[in-house]
Amino acid sequence: MRRLLVRAAALARASAPVVLQGETGTGKEVLARVLHASSARASKPFVAVNCAALPGELLESELFGHVRGSFTGAVSDKPGLFEEAEGGTLLLDEVAELPLALQAKLLRALQDGEVRRVGATRSRRADVRVIAATHHDLRELVERGAFREDLFYRVNVFALTLPPLRERKEDILPIALQLLELEEGPARGFSREAERALLACRWPGNIRELSNAVRHGAALAEGRTVRADDLPDAVRRQRSARPSMRPLAEVEREHVLAVLDACGGNQAEAARVLGLARNTLWRRLRAYGTESRRA
Repeated sequence: MRRLLVRAAALARASAPVVLQGETGTGKEVLARVLHASSARASKPFVAVNCAALPGELLESELFGHVRGSFTGAVSDKPGLFEEAEGGTLLLDEVAELPLALQAKLLRALQDGEVRRVGATRSRRADVRVIAATHHDLRELVERGAFREDLFYRVNVFALTLPPLRERKEDILPIALQLLELEEGPARGFSREAERALLACRWPGNIRELSNAVRHGAALAEGRTVRADDLPDAVRRQRSARPSMRPLAEVEREHVLAVLDACGGNQAEAARVLGLARNTLWRRLRAYGTESRRA
């Protein structure tokens, strides 16, 4: 993660487009805001749009604006997000969801540094740094024809991949403590058991899910410490689902006998399933004191 932050700091000084890739909830928009705040464009607007939230025809108007009368409901001129972000940064979240026709118009805007409102006859200059975020593999989408190759090379000047939270366990507790400081309750720390529960969770929703769990815990905490019982059930269940601490011989015996029962006591069939010689299985059953089971 430290290497990622070093690269992000270097990219902040540039104005070229950036692609941020990572699973949902890994903090792509947070990193985009960091890139903007650390750049020479920090005093200008940061504008974000979720490309998956709007149908193509409305998204075109949202991005590029429209002129009065260009379509039903266009009762006045409206600037687009490119114009609103003038001099600053425009985050295109879930950029892979852009329709192919709109991808072509985005490519033109990036190449020429100009945008044209829907229904307009002239273009306007647009000095905007574009950051594209996605949880998809854009190269794979290009190969499938679902994302324009020329647009990919236009936006993929720099690329950063945010690893999922389960691959950076060392970040879980520091992030959880930072999130807890943002809450209004009295809790400012976690019990040992709560920490173990947080570390044991796989966090499929990544930082977004962790944030929800911390908020849940802070709301239920009665003192300065969030206990394991204050965390969501899903987090505590994963903690309790850790492997049982039993001797290997005991686990092996249980498995062998379960296979034998599933085979109706037929030792030849059980040996085949277990990948053992029949004599080896017989010796183990004898050691278990169960050699009299059906041969």
